[in-house]
Amino acid sequence: MSSLSARQLALQLMGWRASGVAYAALADRIRLLILDGRIASGTRLPAERELAAHLEVSRTTVAAAYADLRKIGYLVSVRGSGSIAQLPFTVPVAIEPQPGFLDLSKATMPAIPEVLAAARLAAEQLPAYLGDSGFDLVGLPILRQALADRYTARGLPTDPDQIMVTLGAQHAIALIARTILARGDRALIENPTYPHALDSLRAAGARIAPVSVSTDEGWDMVAMEQVIQRTSPSLGYLMPDVHNPTGRSMTDEQKQHVLGLAARHGTTLIADETMAELALDGDGGALPFAAHGAAILVGSVGKTVWGGVRIGWIRADRTVIQRLVRARFSGDLGTPTLEQLVVANLLPDFDAILESRRAYLRAGRARLETLLRDRLPDWHVPHAGGGLTAWVGLGHPVSSQLALAARNEGLIIAAGPRFGVDGAFERFLRVPFSYSADETERAVDALAAAWAVVARHPMPETSADLTASVV
Repeated sequence: MSSLSARQLALQLMGWRASGVAYAALADRIRLLILDGRIASGTRLPAERELAAHLEVSRTTVAAAYADLRKIGYLVSVRGSGSIAQLPFTVPVAIEPQPGFLDLSKATMPAIPEVLAAARLAAEQLPAYLGDSGFDLVGLPILRQALADRYTARGLPTDPDQIMVTLGAQHAIALIARTILARGDRALIENPTYPHALDSLRAAGARIAPVSVSTDEGWDMVAMEQVIQRTSPSLGYLMPDVHNPTGRSMTDEQKQHVLGLAARHGTTLIADETMAELALDGDGGALPFAAHGAAILVGSVGKTVWGGVRIGWIRADRTVIQRLVRARFSGDLGTPTLEQLVVANLLPDFDAILESRRAYLRAGRARLETLLRDRLPDWHVPHAGGGLTAWVGLGHPVSSQLALAARNEGLIIAAGPRFGVDGAFERFLRVPFSYSADETERAVDALAAAWAVVARHPMPETSADLTASVV
């Protein structure tokens, strides 16, 4: 059973006393941490006395908060183990993702119309594969060849045996992490970042070494140099093109510099290129990261075609692919044939699909920027260079409080700290612009209403968000 120390939980609770009765505000913040996955189900929370000391409140306040969480099903008491976090079997009505709720916690787009025709064609093609075992650890030759051809066309010569087809990008990241990392190894990661990648590195036993990325300045290259030179991380996870959640992209010079540093210090870099071809300013035609030096590339169709098509891939040296094949047996036995055929049928028209998606996202970005500036003029709304989201600055460390208030307005949205290491980014909110016009307007209405509720109480000063000052 994993456990959370009082110090670790206190870091994630930064700014929790912004308003309301103390024990209720504390319970609400812990509840959101569990809902967002920042406290995993089955995690042992710190003892009441220890947490009270770190928060500088009475033990009675913590005890009342824990009691409230037990009452609504978010904590369970286990003899000899203390208070254990859980997601309740019956979610309270106030936060239930029931019909009528709008869920913007996921940055996704609806499926492209071409999926249906590609699926029908795949069903017609399937009989030719029914004589095979169906256990496919590397991917169908037809799909691996198509992916290799696409990398080659993008400027990175690739052979099919440098490709492994996976169950989406997250599966690829987790497989690489558990294959390359040994427990206790250092792993470099951007901050903020894709939270499930962070989860995979931690699950593999990595000690996390974060490097800051911001909407204004991009990557902190001085910190990047220091982290690599001082800690020689075994693995680094980056989104160098269309970073999630900031939308920033590295320059070619930055990519070459980072790859050179990694090579000199024995660091294997993963470049997550799931959204690399969704740059919205320019032609979206950046060279693959590995065209500048040695790196493992991860891609998928989850952000471009549809999240329901669970196909991703890894592009790496042949020796790395062979290691991944040997390691894959412990987790799964291959990728579904039918879905691989669907993607293989879509790839010949992928450039046209991408251009359609970029046009859709450009319209969504303009719509969200206009709505937020009209309805919430005090927020800082950056012009996202690509991707599906805006990394919005709130001006105050109240993101978790705002996310809770938004649920009462029928909107589910991930608070900024969901994307940070150790509870940072309470001053930020990731807002997708990948939804329809009606859904986006409804979301902004809900955010405006929730902000009005939060603003009824004194706002903590930005300087109070200590974790944000170090990222």
